Order: sequence, then C-alpha cells, then structure tokens
Amino acid sequence: MSLDDLRSKIDAIDADLLRLFESRMEVVSEIAAFKQAAGLPILDRNREAAKLAAISGQVSPALEADVHILYDILFEISRSHQTAIGGGDSSFHAEIAQALEQTSPLFPASATVACQGVEGAYSQLACERIFKRPNIQYFKTFDSVFSAIESGFCKYGVLPLENSMAGAVNKIYSLMQTRDFKIVKSARLKIDHNLLAPKGVKLEDIREVFSHEQAISQCATFLDGLGPQVKITRCENTAAAAQMVSASDREDVAAISSQNCVKLYSLNCLGRDIQDRSNNYTRFICISKNLEIYPGADRTSIMMVLPHKPGALYKALARFYALGINLIKLESRPLADRDFQFMFYLDLETSVYAKELCHLLGELEEFCEEFKYLGSYIEVI
Repeated sequence: MSLDDLRSKIDAIDADLLRLFESRMEVVSEIAAFKQAAGLPILDRNREAAKLAAISGQVSPALEADVHILYDILFEISRSHQTAIGGGDSSFHAEIAQALEQTSPLFPASATVACQGVEGAYSQLACERIFKRPNIQYFKTFDSVFSAIESGFCKYGVLPLENSMAGAVNKIYSLMQTRDFKIVKSARLKIDHNLLAPKGVKLEDIREVFSHEQAISQCATFLDGLGPQVKITRCENTAAAAQMVSASDREDVAAISSQNCVKLYSLNCLGRDIQDRSNNYTRFICISKNLEIYPGADRTSIMMVLPHKPGALYKALARFYALGINLIKLESRPLADRDFQFMFYLDLETSVYAKELCHLLGELEEFCEEFKYLGSYIEVI
C-alpha cells in the first residue's frame, strides 16, 4: 500500500471523526440547556473522572496516555462550548459594561497622582506623559503608592513595571499580588541615564556612584569603565540619588539620573546617555482604586494562580489560542506562602468590546485557583 493510499484512509477516518464530533457537540449543547434550566454548574469533576477511567480501560495500554490527553482536551472544549451557549454572561461582562458606561469619554487632564521617589524621578516624567497637569505627591516606597490609592489620598498612582533592558521591577509584581487596584492606562518612556556630579567635580575624581538598582544594571558597561576603585551604591530612586549627591559636601560622588535633575539639583553632567543600549524604555502603569475603562481600550491585564498539577498552564494558554486572543506578556512570580507555586501576570491584546474577552475572563476565573482582572486600557507610546 502506497503513502497516498494510507493518507486516503486517514482522510476517510477524519471525515468520520468530524461527523461524530459534530454530533457530540450537539448533545453538549442540549446538556448546557439542561444545566442552565436546573441551575447546575458547568463543571462536573466526578463525571469527568469517571469518564476518563472508563475510556482508559477500552484501549490498549500503549494508547492509554494518548486517549487521556485527547479526552481531557474534549472536556475542555465541551465546557467552553457550554459556557458560551448555556452559561450566560460572566460576571465580568456586567463589570466591564458598567465601567464603560460610567467612565468619562476623556482621560482626565489633571488629578492628584502618587509617585515613588522625589522631584526629577522618571516616574514624574511618566506621570507628565499620562496627565497634562498632574498634582504629584511623592512617596518614599512603592508600597506607599499603593496605600495612597487604597486609602483615597490620591486618585491615581504611577509605577514602573518593566524595563526593556533590565526586565521586570520585581517589587511591583510582588505588591500586585496583595494590593487592591486597577490599571487605567500605561505609558512607555524613553530612558536616558546621565552621570551627574556637584559642580567642579571631574570624572577622574569620582569614587562612589549612587542610583537605583535598575539604572545601575542598565549602565553596567559605563560603570565598569570607571574602574574598580569606584564604589557603586544602590538607593531607592534615581532622583533621590541626585538629591543626595547635591546635598553632600563630598567632592568624589556622582549619581545616575535624568537630565531633569541637572538644573533641579544644581549638578553638572559628566556623561550623557550612559546606558548600555540606546533603545532603553521603561513601561509605567497608571493605577486607581476603581475600575475605569476609557474608549478604545485594547490591552487587558490579569493575574492568576493555576492548579498545581501537570498541564494547568497549557490548558489556560490554550484558551487564548481557541478564542484568537493575542498574549503579549507572560510573567511569573513565586507565591510567598507556597512552595514552588507561582502567580502569573498576563497582558492580552484585544479590544475591550470583543465578546471573546468576557468569555475568556469567565473561563479563566472558573479554571484558576485565584484570578484577578486588573483592567482594560490604552498604552501611550
């Protein structure tokens, strides 16, 4: 028998499989209607477990694992189909619809905004990119920014989330696991680091450089070139480093900071654009206590904790593929109270008006051990 003959046999079997699959999904639709009328949940774990056990005994041991995978996928498809036609709208449908109705059609030009650091920080520049006339309140820590939002002291907060060179800001992701907030907008800011020192200080005089750990990592090549005699000291913020150097009576210190800090703190620039790569961007998020969704929102952020068992992440990601939703970011962080379990942060590229989004959110909430919808928004570039 030739390869073409064998392929013809496969085609005939596939045709039978498709007819049977269609028949199966028709019955699934009837089950969905029955469950909806009876007020029964879509997921019946006992039924699925019993079905898998029965099917496994009907095939040869060599195919048992493959059949298990096949029916596991079939169950996922069936549940998704039942949710779509018989489960009604998810709770997120009403939440998103209400936010769209109640949110102003225009993003506010001015507001009281919480930022970490001091005047001259990159968070200030991001804040001024997002708002035309922000009333900025500065806080020492990221944690304090979240607290200012939760307490209502500030309407909004602006926080750095990730950098194109140094990666994620780990502290923010850790805080996001426990704090109550929504993302209402985001912005990408070009970061150009500079070496700033008190007036009269020369490059060869420098013996200690202060800056935030992310800025230090982004300028590693330049700092290595200063020589082993130069101490690198981390502090909470680039602008705070410039402020500290300005207030110091030492003549051998410098700070890595923005150009804004030159005039602000009466410093000299000993080196411009000292980062390792020119395409250095930091992404900032603007958060609020309440959900606000502005017209044209095409990015959604979520956080989830999956069941600690094989295939859980695959099953979650398969839902994105099935619904045609593009996943543009996946970040994992360990859970502090669990051994080797993780929280996943995801950014989705889809219009907030797409029906697939609410469908996806509803399915993930049911599937995940923990699930947080962080908001839908526009990113300013």
